[in-house]
Amino acid sequence: HLVESGGGTVQPGMSLTLSCAASGFDFSDSAIGWFRQAPGKVYEWVSAIAYSGTSQFYADSVKGRFTISRDVAKNMAYLQMSDLKPEDTAIYYCHAGRMASTDPTLYDYKGLGTQVTVSS
Repeated sequence: HLVESGGGTVQPGMSLTLSCAASGFDFSDSAIGWFRQAPGKVYEWVSAIAYSGTSQFYADSVKGRFTISRDVAKNMAYLQMSDLKPEDTAIYYCHAGRMASTDPTLYDYKGLGTQVTVSS
């Protein structure tokens, strides 16, 4: 399964790094996707990294501000978020699956999420 951590409340312009700890499956053979959901809004794809780790993908809304990475040796994935904006406020979820995708239904595993709040 997947367990996210690292969320919190920060002011606009600050940074946070989310972590996703994986267990119970072959993490080295899995792509990772990060999604988020704000109150009253649709479930939104944020970023993904291929199982090889060589390709990373970002939504336009976070490109240049967020960085996705993974550490196969530690069974961990990360989402480094900088220059945070109030519109980044959401619950962030980590997904794992065979292929990187913007479609959450194509992933096999999903964590319970971690809250990120950006407010002055």
